[in-house]
Amino acid sequence: MPKRIPPILSHLPLGSDGVTDLAIVYRKYDESLHWNFPGVLLGEDEHGVWTGHRKGIVGRKGHEPKFVYDFPFVMLFPRNAWWTASFNAYPHQTEVYVDVTTVPVVSDVDITMIDLDLDVIRKTDGRIFLDDADEFQEHQVRFGYPPDVVEQAERAAEWLMDAVTERREPFGRVHRGWLDKLEGLVTR
Repeated sequence: MPKRIPPILSHLPLGSDGVTDLAIVYRKYDESLHWNFPGVLLGEDEHGVWTGHRKGIVGRKGHEPKFVYDFPFVMLFPRNAWWTASFNAYPHQTEVYVDVTTVPVVSDVDITMIDLDLDVIRKTDGRIFLDDADEFQEHQVRFGYPPDVVEQAERAAEWLMDAVTERREPFGRVHRGWLDKLEGLVTR
């Protein structure tokens, strides 16, 4: 099982531009490569580790062709929870996108986790929904998710639906400060 994120990340090296570059690597349960893209370490708070992703970064889904993100976003990797969250800058139509995952693992060079299919999404118009429940059902059979993984994923999705709907932090306003910090890095 993935280990807990270290509470202090100040040991990570700074790049030449004064920030720490990290690779964000999602895999599927069979260890195949899923979403992967670069980011910079923004910091850490009581919610977890925050990374920033500038407009124009190049990402991939598995080994599919590369694509360019045309919007900036920040991500949150909690220390001991079965999810990761993306918060997109306005005017993106998806404000919050939460992936149900195994507990993220942070190293000096990357943040890795297993994507467990379920997603909780909040659009800028206020709509909130659970996505990819069909994929979650299919992958339980295809990848042989153990019962404890299924239970953790379902519990996380239920908690996330409530937290995102009620805008409980970190799904309220806290991400805006991290988006501002990312913007400050981009404009300097």
